[in-house]
Amino acid sequence: MAEMLRFCAAAGLIRYSDAAVAAAECRGRRRWAAVRCSSRAIPGQEAADVAAASRLVAGVGAAGGAEGKGLAERLRLGSLVPDGLSYKESFVVRCYEVGINKTATVETIANLLQEVGCNHAQSVGFSTDGFATTPTMRKLRLIWVTSRMHIEIYKYPAWGDVVEIETWCQGEGRIGTRRDWILKDLATGEVIGRATSKWVMMNQDTRKLQRVSDEVREEYLVFCPRTPRLSFPEENNGSLKKIPKLADPAQYSRLGLVPRRADLDMNQHVNNVTYIGWVLESMPQEIIDTHELQTITLDYRRECQHDDAVDSLTSSEFAENGSTNGIATTKPHDQELQQFLHFLKSSGTGLEINRGRTEWRKLIR
Repeated sequence: MAEMLRFCAAAGLIRYSDAAVAAAECRGRRRWAAVRCSSRAIPGQEAADVAAASRLVAGVGAAGGAEGKGLAERLRLGSLVPDGLSYKESFVVRCYEVGINKTATVETIANLLQEVGCNHAQSVGFSTDGFATTPTMRKLRLIWVTSRMHIEIYKYPAWGDVVEIETWCQGEGRIGTRRDWILKDLATGEVIGRATSKWVMMNQDTRKLQRVSDEVREEYLVFCPRTPRLSFPEENNGSLKKIPKLADPAQYSRLGLVPRRADLDMNQHVNNVTYIGWVLESMPQEIIDTHELQTITLDYRRECQHDDAVDSLTSSEFAENGSTNGIATTKPHDQELQQFLHFLKSSGTGLEINRGRTEWRKLIR
């Protein structure tokens, strides 16, 4: 059934969002075994599944195309790729999205990654009142929260540049999901960045983590690649590295950071992009003046609420020869690449909120 819905959507007979609705209606039937295991058709497909697809094509096929889309969807410079397994969208870098180096900030990049991920989810019928929530998740008041984010930026776009971002999602074991991105300069086709992330499910009321049920998994796997597709396929790539806990005392600190009301998102907690800004607040100014961020990896350990105060701690780390973990030193044979460990904790309780690692390359002016 999943394959039939995908074929109908790819052929333009129905919208991908309508395919998502039909898939949710047919959940629990044997066709989901094909989604979980392979792209093979299922022998003895139930007639009810076929009838459901037929009703969908007959009932909503005529509503497809531009006239069936909302205004925002028609105005966006993005769409699903032909096979429906990933989504591409282009963005013009605005003047208020650039920083002191006259290029987009890492927070801008992270916000664009979040935006294109949400637009992808909406394009297949999810996320009408949350970040990529499926129909079952909304019914059970479940949300996705970030557990890890890894971003590498090879070239920062400038004001007026157009960036094309492709994204896709896929399963990540039994406890979560992952989303990957590739960023390109639309004018040249050059890959200027890559990113990957891991997400876990949380109950919106209890704020406790919850295993991803088969019901939820079946809803989104129909829109995922059949074989693993990674933005970082290289062995031992930076996205896989563990981040050690920063030793106390740290070399650099910025204490008592407080969330603004604007930092809260629709899930009623501090948005994951805000943590990036907090991490950078304790970076030494001499690095900010002479280097630009190349890589950032963050592990999200604890949710932060609007009335929490946060301490940001930073220390330098060797890029290759082991962590200094709190000892003031630099890598002796390479002054161009600098690596740092980061730690965010609650000012009141000392509990860990976030830990991270950043790499900085020499700034070329």
